[in-house]
Amino acid sequence: MSDKKILVVDYEASSLEGLTRILKNLKVQVIQASDGSQAYDLFKGEKPDLVITEAILPKLHGFDLTRKIVQESGGTVPVIILTGLYKGPQYRHEALTSLGAAEYLEKPVDPETLLDAVNRLLTAEDEIQDALPDPDSVISLLGGEKKE
Repeated sequence: MSDKKILVVDYEASSLEGLTRILKNLKVQVIQASDGSQAYDLFKGEKPDLVITEAILPKLHGFDLTRKIVQESGGTVPVIILTGLYKGPQYRHEALTSLGAAEYLEKPVDPETLLDAVNRLLTAEDEIQDALPDPDSVISLLGGEKKE
């Protein structure tokens, strides 16, 4: 897990620091952004394994940021949306279905809940990779032979 990179986005410095502190225990690299536009640039440049974003962001709304990341990564980069404003099941449902968010947590966020979600999403990605057979074994299973 130590080679994992997490992009954390929040307009509020204290919240950004708090999230970073929570994640430090996971031995991951944390990249920070304070607005949606900066976060999007970092997403493209740094290629994080996971994104945690506040819903309300300057320059590019967290919901739009989530939609862009999910579309451009083909759903391979999970996004956790945190919010103190959009509370209730209807927002959660919208974020998970329409935007493609992997998780939707209301603030104040319980550190354990956040860490559980991060661990689950980062290890799910590894398990998918581990579960995929290598191309040669697929070819042999299909009865074909590998072309040299």
